[in-house]
Amino acid sequence: MARRHDPERRQRIIDAAIRVVGQKGIAGLSHRSVAAAADVPLGSTTYHFTTLDELMVAALRQANEGFAKVIAARGGLEDPRTDLAGELAGWMGEWLAGDRTGVELEYELYLAALRRPALRPVADEWARDLAERLSRRTDPVTARALVALMDGICLQVLLTDAEYDEGFAREVLERVIPRSAEK
Repeated sequence: MARRHDPERRQRIIDAAIRVVGQKGIAGLSHRSVAAAADVPLGSTTYHFTTLDELMVAALRQANEGFAKVIAARGGLEDPRTDLAGELAGWMGEWLAGDRTGVELEYELYLAALRRPALRPVADEWARDLAERLSRRTDPVTARALVALMDGICLQVLLTDAEYDEGFAREVLERVIPRSAEK
């Protein structure tokens, strides 16, 4: 019997892994649970992703794209006349206003890097990429501080189930950004 060509199978497995983590958390992620969610044979998940860490790396990399899409869609970071604190506060607001389950999932995968060293480079990629983008508007140390502050604000909103306060976010971001960066 000829092997069925299924070029989308790998992507379906990644999407299913994200759904499983969204529904059951990291603890519910297994090759078996992902295979069931993707409606593929168990062997397909292990063929494409030998270990769960490999699968979680792919899922985290895809989840990281969510925030990157918000940044790209807004485009204000490239214009030096744009209020940087306002732009960053707006990014977070737009991201947190979207599918809350998706944002929680992204952070769950991101924080899984604490216990799973294979995920650390992917989690670090996100922070480094954002800091690099911010370095175009401010110095590298301030850029890293802004990334840490934004992470903290987002985590507090998610953990406390509070409403995102864009005014507060903008105010604290302004306190970190040197006046010379705001042109």
